[in-house]
Formats: sequence, structure tokens, C-alpha cells
Amino acid sequence: MPANYPRLFVPPHNRPAPGIVHLGLGAFYRAHGAIYTAEAIKASGGNWGIIGVSLMRPDQRDLLAPQGFAYTALELGPEGKTAQVLDVISDILVARENPEAVLAAMADPAIKIVSLTVTEKGYCRAPATGALDQSHPAVVYDLANSLPRSSVGFLVRALQRRMAAGLPPFTVLCCDNLPENGNAVRGVVLEMATLIDPALADWIRQNCAFPSTMVDRIVPATKPEDISDLARKTGILDVSPVMHEPFRQWVIEDNFVNNDRPDYAAAGAQMVSDVTVFEHMKLRCLNGTHSALAYLGFLAGHQTICDTVTNPAFAAYCRSLWASEIIPCLTPPEGVNLSQYAEALFVRYSNPAIRHLTSQIAMDGSQKLPQRMLETISENLKAGRESRGLILAVAAWIRYVGGLDENGHPIKVQDPMANDLRAFYNSAKSPEGKVEAFLKASAIFPPSLASTPAFRVGLVDALSALIQHGAQACVAKIAR
Repeated sequence: MPANYPRLFVPPHNRPAPGIVHLGLGAFYRAHGAIYTAEAIKASGGNWGIIGVSLMRPDQRDLLAPQGFAYTALELGPEGKTAQVLDVISDILVARENPEAVLAAMADPAIKIVSLTVTEKGYCRAPATGALDQSHPAVVYDLANSLPRSSVGFLVRALQRRMAAGLPPFTVLCCDNLPENGNAVRGVVLEMATLIDPALADWIRQNCAFPSTMVDRIVPATKPEDISDLARKTGILDVSPVMHEPFRQWVIEDNFVNNDRPDYAAAGAQMVSDVTVFEHMKLRCLNGTHSALAYLGFLAGHQTICDTVTNPAFAAYCRSLWASEIIPCLTPPEGVNLSQYAEALFVRYSNPAIRHLTSQIAMDGSQKLPQRMLETISENLKAGRESRGLILAVAAWIRYVGGLDENGHPIKVQDPMANDLRAFYNSAKSPEGKVEAFLKASAIFPPSLASTPAFRVGLVDALSALIQHGAQACVAKIAR
């Protein structure tokens, strides 16, 4: 930690009163949704301050509380860095320490929106079906206890309190990368509510709003050297800044309880009636290629996405995914040219100031693969199109979660199914046996896809080639 710099501190008085509780106060939301909210308040006013909630650990609260919950957002452009201090957060609660305080905040009638960035795994869904995983330990606990542990449990129990108090519900605003994320969260909330109290589920169904959104901004992990560099640049020590690229996008379905929301449009968000075409475009074009580059790039020895696409073979591979396998499946939003969109993504990937780690993007692949790659592969197979590049990426994921890189060095696999995935990989010596074990995981691979001969054979061939020749050679062959 750099010494001899005064600590960042912004007094908490004169801030807007809280109108939003945000579950999962990580770097992405602080570099995206919180900035939009601060700009909306600046443009049009309103009591839209944010109470952040860390569901598990106190780290973020402990870092930001001495700063008055203010922090620096540092834009990393190709030609330089630009810093701004955000003070839109008024408090941070830690759910595991004090779930009652979190529920009390969410049940406060002043709170109009509860937003979330808890990652795909945070919704306790079965990835292949999207249904609530009723065997998930947090779900089992939440069904039996009024003070919950999961994000879904907090939503349901807080809504239960509001119904009992005769209050209107809050709007649930999901900001995670899930297809039709509003409907996805609505589904698991209603499932849990039905198991707790069918009357509660009916009340939520009739009164609550779950707008879908599409969020986009690359936010690399903050490293110790980033903190030191920022202190030298500003003369102030911020122990929890966030880094982000210049680009940002937020598309929001304009569906809020009583139309209570910040003026997000004034901050540049797109308020629309249907988010679906935007989210499909982003999930498949950006998130799909991000994951493909992460697994294959990591195996080939590249630490970041920028490093990966600097490799000519990976650059050509990425462009071939867009042109031949992803864009043919998509309907573009009005006024959007998908080829130009993809090329703009490539420019963002190539930004040398954004050190987005392949290992960071590779996390939680069991939760991400269905919507980022498998749906595209399924549609291509049905349409008679090849998906050699995406199938290679799935094979790279299988090799990655096996726990050893191409040089036999251990990989720290971060995934809620990490132990199962390693067991699948080690259950057989042959690529055929390994693929067979993975395809039995119906929580990841829909049976309709897992039983398709072209997919099974393609996956075996791709994994065999990766084991025999390595990622660099396989990518180069696809990119020809």
C-alpha cells in the first residue's frame, strides 16, 4: 500500500437519500450502474442514493467506510487515464453479518429499486433450464429460515415484508449477463415465493416489476499497482478504486413499479420496450467471444484478452466466430450493423490499457456456457451451419476445468462445480470418455444438444486436437 498520501474521504452529508439497494456491490456495478445513477441524479435530481450490500464478505465495506463510501473510477483509454470520484453510495451492509439490517433496508418504503450484480451463479438457477435449483444449499436454507442467505431469498423475504406492511413492491433490476434477465429473475423469485407462500407469489406476480437489461463495460480487476499509480497521479490514496474502459452501454426495459426510477436516459441509458435483441447481440458477440478467447488464450499462455488478440491467429479466429458462427444467428437491433458492432468490439479487446485477465473471464464457466455458446451452437446445428470455432472453445473449457494447463501446471479453477468438473475430466483417459462424462451434466448441457451426434463428434475431435496439438495450433487451423 503506498504511504505518505492522504486518504480519500468525502463527507457523507448532502448526498441524496437512498432510493436504491444494490445486492452484490462489486467492481462492475461501481464502474457502471453507480456511475449512471450519479449522472442521472446530477442531471435531474431525485433521492436515488445507493445502499450497497455485500452478500458474503465485509471487505468492500471495510475498505470504503473510512472513505465515506466514496471511491475513484479510473477510465483507461488508449491515449491516457481519466479519474472521477463517485460519492453516490451512502452505506454498505454485509448480509452474512446482519441479514436483518439488509431486509430492513429493502423493506423501507423509500427504497424503490433493488438492483443486482451477483453473477450468473448468484441466482441459484440450473444453468441448462433456468429453473430454481431447489437442492442448492442456500435455497434449502432460505426456504426454512426467515433471515435468508441467497440473493433470491433476500428478494422474496423483503417483498414478503412489504406485502405484510401494505407497501408497494420495489422494482427488481437485474444487471447480470443472463438472457432475458428480468424474466429469469422473476422466474426464480416466483418459484421460491410459491414454496414459501402461494399468496405471496400471487402478490409479486400482480404487482412487482422485473425489467430486463443489457449492460456492457469492460471492468478489469484492480491490482495493487493500480492503487499505487492512482495515488501518485492524484496525490490521494484510494484503497478501492475501479478501472474501466471508455465504452459503456446500458439498455433498460422501461418497466418500473409506479414508474419510479432515476432519469437514466439523461445519463445516456437506452430506455426501450424490448431488450431481447440487444442482450442476444451482446451475450453472444461480446460474452461468447470473450469466453472463447479466455479459455483458448489461457491455454496458449496469454494472460489478457489484449495479449490474446494481438496474436494474429487468435485475431483471425475471433473474427471468424463473429462472421461465420455468431452473427448468422442474430437479429440486429434497429439501426445496428452487426459486422460494424463486432469490429468495434475487436477495437475494445485490443485496448492495451485494459488488462482484462483471461483467468478472470474464465471463472464460473459452468454457469456461463449455456447462454454464451451452447445456444448459438444449437441454433447453428438446427440450421445446418457449422460451429467448429465455438465447439473448439467448449473443448478448451473442458480442458481448462480439468485443472492442468498445456505444460502440466495446475490451474486454479473458480467455478461452483469445480470439484465435479475435475472429476468428469479425470473419470476417463480418452477424449471420448471425458466428453461422455461432461455431456451427462444436464445442468450444463441440454439433453437435446448433448445427444446430437454432430456436436458429440465435433467436441471429441476438438478436445483430441487440443490435447495433441495445443490451443495455438487448433486456433490457427480454425482461422485459416
